[in-house]
Amino acid sequence: MHLSALTLIIPDYDTAIAYYCGPMGFILQEDIDQSHKRWVRVAPPGGGAGFILAEPANDAQKAAVGAQGAGRVWLFLHTDDFARDHARLSAAGVTFEEAPRHEPYGTVAVFQDMFGNRWDLIGS
Repeated sequence: MHLSALTLIIPDYDTAIAYYCGPMGFILQEDIDQSHKRWVRVAPPGGGAGFILAEPANDAQKAAVGAQGAGRVWLFLHTDDFARDHARLSAAGVTFEEAPRHEPYGTVAVFQDMFGNRWDLIGS
């Protein structure tokens, strides 16, 4: 078994696809119209688990947009070239909350995606 995807609640499919497949550099793997919703899967170019993007179906889900991690970093994007990807994301308009720092597990910097989810970019 392996973890293939997580659901990420987003306010709008097309905005999320444009963001994750634009500045974030993810790949759109599936976009299937199911009449009442869409099955949209995006994943980072290097593989690993991706996201099933989901528009909220009720007020509780609307409130969860950008808050699925309860204010904590909960998404971890690993790179084999931190400097390259930090520069690329910064140039694409991704907002980093801090300068890169060195930890025992690698170089890391926290950023927020356009919906408010907090991420670690981690690499060597």
